[in-house]
Amino acid sequence: MIGLGTLINVAGIVVGGLAGLAFKRFITQRYQSNMVSALGLCTIFIGIVGTCEQALKPAEGALHAGGMMTIIASLTIGMLIGTFLRITERIETFGQWLKDRSGSAGDPLFVRGFVVASIAVSIGAMAVVGSLKDGLTGDISILTAKAVMDMIFVAVMTATLGKGCIFSAVPVALFQGVITLLARFIEPFLTPQAVDNLSLVGSILIFCVGVNLIWGDKIRVADLLPALVVAVVCAFV
Repeated sequence: MIGLGTLINVAGIVVGGLAGLAFKRFITQRYQSNMVSALGLCTIFIGIVGTCEQALKPAEGALHAGGMMTIIASLTIGMLIGTFLRITERIETFGQWLKDRSGSAGDPLFVRGFVVASIAVSIGAMAVVGSLKDGLTGDISILTAKAVMDMIFVAVMTATLGKGCIFSAVPVALFQGVITLLARFIEPFLTPQAVDNLSLVGSILIFCVGVNLIWGDKIRVADLLPALVVAVVCAFV
């Protein structure tokens, strides 16, 4: 069944979110604050590992950094495009709409939880490559693994930032669903180099999510999302 991988991923996010919401009742504000810091550190570490994996390549018995021009071009151009399109404001507006519709008017963290969780579980090569495999061959193994990871991540996020995190299932369903449906059109553009670029820039954005979790919303990560598209384009330049 085409699209089953995304359905499993969405279900994993919802289950993890509900579990986190239930757990949230038993922890005090001080513990929630410390858990956000711990989650931020984990996210930063994951971002650093993913970035180094793509940027540092062995050659002549030593590690050599690469992809610097891809990083500079992707982040700079991507931020310009994202700022022009006002992506952050649009996502926050959608989050506010979900907040009102879900009867969560009294939850001050709803929109932040929704935005942070949505970005964290939507970006990265696993979402793109997994959706492509689902659409082309029906192989859901990558998205199934991603579902387990997202379930744990969203559970912890929901326990600290509230039920807005559960609604990150909506953008995941839309983003991965569209890629699955358009898989045959998108596949020729995702060469091995394009996937490497996507992983590199995606890992940097994950690092930025971790920074925001610890130090507040210092980086407008949503405005950087076009950097993922620019990274793919760089593979053909």
